[in-house]
Amino acid sequence: MARQKEFNQDEVLQKAMEVFWRRGYEAASIQDLVQHMGINRQSMYDTFGDKHALFLQALDRYREIQSRRVFEILDRPGSVKKNVRLLFEEAVERALSEEGRRGCFVGNATSELAGRCKETAIRTCKSMASAEKTFQRALMRGTEQGEFRIHDTRAVARFLYCVLQGLVLTAKASQDRRLLKDVVKVTLSVLD
Repeated sequence: MARQKEFNQDEVLQKAMEVFWRRGYEAASIQDLVQHMGINRQSMYDTFGDKHALFLQALDRYREIQSRRVFEILDRPGSVKKNVRLLFEEAVERALSEEGRRGCFVGNATSELAGRCKETAIRTCKSMASAEKTFQRALMRGTEQGEFRIHDTRAVARFLYCVLQGLVLTAKASQDRRLLKDVVKVTLSVLD
């Protein structure tokens, strides 16, 4: 008779996500993971597979939960320009916080593994495409509402996503609020 798991799989996966997000794939040891997850090695392997499989599941969880939280602001009713501004201003505030210093897990995974891990590249590209679509939907709505005239909403959506990722990455090295606000100011001028 198989023994029942004595832990909540979602909660344990959330804890693994936190370790990978904070430390990265290479720096997160199995010991770090099981200690933070509160389970033993065998339970980790039986439930999630090896470290790489666990990493991919943690990345999927981040995309499902964290990424959605960041971009939900773009789907709010009202002024799209205001929503885009708010998204970038909140990104600056989050990036300047202690927790924000860890950056974006998708961005971190892209820079650490996507160049040499096909599964990571696929997942990070899906995340980028999803963010791009969210930006593009908002830009199309703003154009329809007459807030701005954008001829290629897809290109502007891609630009906004790339700037957002660059902003978060820059904040990992520099906590210079003025630098980040200058980036936001120039970025938002594209919508004028």
